[in-house]
Amino acid sequence: MTRRTKPPVVASVIAAVVVSLSLAATTAPAHATDPDPATQQYRPSVHYTPLKNWMNDPNGLVYNNGTYHMYYQYNPYGTTWGNMSWGHATSTDLLHWSEQPLAIAQTVNGSGQATEDIFSGSIVVDSQNTSGFGTLQNPPMVAVYTSNFTGNHPLYPGKQAQSLAYSTDSGQTWTKYSGNPVLSRNTTDFRDPKVFWYQGPAGSYWVMSAVEANEHRVLFYKSSDLKSWTYLDDFKPANATGGQWECPDLFPLAVDGNANNTKWVLVVNINPGSVAGGSGGQYFVGSFNGTTFTSETTDPVDVAPPGNLLAGFNGGSYSGWNVGNDPANPAGPWGSAPASGTLTGQQAVTGSIGSGLVNGFNGGDVPTGTLESAPFTVTKDYINFLAGGGNHPRQPGEQMGNTPPPGYLLFDGFDYPGTLSAAGWQLSGDFEAARNPSTVGGEYALGKRINTFEGGPNADNNTGTITSPEFYLTNTNIGFLLGGGNRTDGSLQVELLVGGVPVRSTTGSNSGDLNWKNWDVSQYYGQIARIRIVDNATGPWGHLTLDNMVLGSQPAQPRSSETTVNLVVNGQAVRTTTGSDSEHLDWKAWDVSAYKGSQATIRIVDNNRGGWGHILADEFVASDITRLEQHDWLDWGRDYYAAVSFNNVPNGKRIMLGWMNNWDYGQSTPTSTWRGSMALPREVQLTQTGQGPRLTQKAVQQVDSLKNTGATYTAPAQDIASGTSSLPISGDVLQIDAQFSPGTASAFGLKVLGDGTEATRIGYTTASGRAFIDRTASGNEGFHPAFASLDDAPVQLINGKLTLRIYVDKASVEVFAQDGLTTLTDQVFPSAGANSLSLFSEGGTARLESLTVTPLNKAMW
Repeated sequence: MTRRTKPPVVASVIAAVVVSLSLAATTAPAHATDPDPATQQYRPSVHYTPLKNWMNDPNGLVYNNGTYHMYYQYNPYGTTWGNMSWGHATSTDLLHWSEQPLAIAQTVNGSGQATEDIFSGSIVVDSQNTSGFGTLQNPPMVAVYTSNFTGNHPLYPGKQAQSLAYSTDSGQTWTKYSGNPVLSRNTTDFRDPKVFWYQGPAGSYWVMSAVEANEHRVLFYKSSDLKSWTYLDDFKPANATGGQWECPDLFPLAVDGNANNTKWVLVVNINPGSVAGGSGGQYFVGSFNGTTFTSETTDPVDVAPPGNLLAGFNGGSYSGWNVGNDPANPAGPWGSAPASGTLTGQQAVTGSIGSGLVNGFNGGDVPTGTLESAPFTVTKDYINFLAGGGNHPRQPGEQMGNTPPPGYLLFDGFDYPGTLSAAGWQLSGDFEAARNPSTVGGEYALGKRINTFEGGPNADNNTGTITSPEFYLTNTNIGFLLGGGNRTDGSLQVELLVGGVPVRSTTGSNSGDLNWKNWDVSQYYGQIARIRIVDNATGPWGHLTLDNMVLGSQPAQPRSSETTVNLVVNGQAVRTTTGSDSEHLDWKAWDVSAYKGSQATIRIVDNNRGGWGHILADEFVASDITRLEQHDWLDWGRDYYAAVSFNNVPNGKRIMLGWMNNWDYGQSTPTSTWRGSMALPREVQLTQTGQGPRLTQKAVQQVDSLKNTGATYTAPAQDIASGTSSLPISGDVLQIDAQFSPGTASAFGLKVLGDGTEATRIGYTTASGRAFIDRTASGNEGFHPAFASLDDAPVQLINGKLTLRIYVDKASVEVFAQDGLTTLTDQVFPSAGANSLSLFSEGGTARLESLTVTPLNKAMW
């Protein structure tokens, strides 16, 4: 469960939840005016969605007495994240779900203030009553969940710890354990416990896996009663570490069904940093001896992806890179040669490869500068590299330099040969003519400046005003450099006076760095104006620094405070990456396929003098794959996250369920009364491959019961000519089974949820050997800039053929390639009525070997 800042909660809403520790609260009731879910445009028919409000991670997945229980992160009062509680639904077949009353509600105090959010966790059936919460005749269900204690909690403000709740009525009502929390590390990101009963050579006991999310660690504990926990071991950072680790799961699986060859699988969800971007889930295969999980599939951290090395910084010099150190700190930020590792005063740097790296901490965080490669030609689809350091991304509209906007420089930029007073300025209070303008104070000033710290004898305690001569507003914008203190009460600001009245004002940002500000003054065009600096502030940051006021037609561009690595093509940064406020270098990757054949440079920028004001980089490699693709992923699409498995499933099956969404855009999806859905439940197995045992996945067999076989369409084998060929069947809730041969085509596949103009493309690119979902023209893609995507995965043809099983459900597609060795899951939001189905081929003729399209009956609504 990603720890996020909640929106404010209406006190009267919370008051309705306050009192009950039995937690038998219900969600907001349906009203006659609520829309019929079956009529809502994007409401799925075979995937679970709550009737109303926000849902994310599946929690507490468990089978008990003939019923599957699905709990989940739920906001009972809104369609975005907040008021975190556990929702609840039940099913006898994993498809037809009945929504139940709210299970475990957010805790509030007597004043209506939230003190505990109920974050992710798991449920076990305590059949031996080890906890003492039930009896042997009526064993309890025990929920182990993360208490996210808010700042209002009297004992654990801002901390996360593991707690218990129990039910003795088959999961309908829940009571929190009075001894909560049962496991605390006194940290802020310790969460997502998944508990199971271990029985093996080391003994029999409960095992918990949980994460320290920002440390990329899975911690294992054991207990005999679910109340007292003993640390066993932890699984250290491995493979994908570009985001928070969340929602772990550890379970055994027999390889190809052979009980004598059992491996353990550790699932670790990650956000952001997944292979498709944003949220996703990786897994490791190995062994577990009751104490330690040992991975057999961890990729070496010091081995780059295969490809062409662009720069490794291991030769003792920057080797053709243009080094732009800070003129005021010429030894920094880059120094004269690559660093060998950690620099003086720096936390330990980890994750680099070889003997050298770019380390922008020469001279500490203060120096700024750029480091740029010699031009090179983009020849591969990806550039992989290691990056760390400060998390200061470039913002839209910012400039990397300190260039004034074009226009007329007012007041000669304060570069007067004499005083401000001699130039017609009026000074009052502590400000003295001999001290103004100033030549010192404030970084990024351009020559002389007005500095109210230097402008009188009392430094920050100077007070008074400094007022300019009159001038005409003969253009539409005034841009200027401003630094110094921040006050919101009007006591410290630069003002534009028109008719003697302030019509624009700006204060500082408690920084000595001057940055560009802008006023749109178009409505005062042609009028007489003055500039007035008001400084009635005292104490720390009780001053302003002003410079270089420009009257022009274009707004001033703020100077960035970035710490970034950039790909520059034709003078423009077309790809950019920042660090994560960490001295550990993580693998990053840019898709640069659109720039193949272009000349480019890599420009590393440190424009930040504050905390984490440096950047680390190493090992730039042009490659046909990304570093992330070398790892093992549950799903290669954008919408399969927080996936965990059900406990206690009959016949030893391992069934997983994931949230079909992505934190990149999940709170903006264009649904109406609800937001969030679950993927289809999947049975996972281990099968032997050339790389070792790997997961295969398939939708649970119960999906077959939804097939409307009387309406099945079967297409004959046929060639697919270049272009699009419509099929004589349509629908928006379908199971599609297809097999293709590439023939001479460069790409081929199916278009689903089409309307004649747009569709979702599901296919295969022959040259790269990749299956894909293309939703860049799938309907509504503009609700969030991160949504439109082409998500793909490497898929090997088997006997020259590609086999796909596809589930289409109104607003989603789930693709299982080559019998589930690879899956891709994406949401889509097609236009109303978009239900056409067609074949396509590009660059030649492909072959359709077989096609069966079967409508699915509704399971929900």
